[in-house]
Amino acid sequence: MILSGGSGTRLWPMSRSLYPKQLLALFGDTSLLQQTVRRVAGQPGFAAPLIVANEEHRFIIAEQLREISVEAAGLLLEPIGRNTAPAAAVAALRVAERDPEGFVLVMPSDRRSANDRSQAANGSPSVGSPASAERR
Repeated sequence: MILSGGSGTRLWPMSRSLYPKQLLALFGDTSLLQQTVRRVAGQPGFAAPLIVANEEHRFIIAEQLREISVEAAGLLLEPIGRNTAPAAAVAALRVAERDPEGFVLVMPSDRRSANDRSQAANGSPSVGSPASAERR
């Protein structure tokens, strides 16, 4: 799941409430959200991303996904931002509804990763898979 909430106050004046930093192209030609999606899109073992976002950003997010030719598994819209834990919990429940045995990787979209795709491609997210498979 990719968390794309935020109020757009920390990087003012570039970032605004209707256009927070994860929707901006701060490092290159694509937004932080697009870069986050690309880290796992099409990688073995990863389903299409489930994105949790502010309701006001739904059209911008849909357009940015279209620009990079990625179809999300869903877009959960928050009527009011409640921080990371509630957003992750609701998204995890949605994943569990679809696949009770599924694994969940929570990825914030408002940060830059120096390694981009290499972290996912080299197995970094799968480090917890053996323990999770054994229900530890």
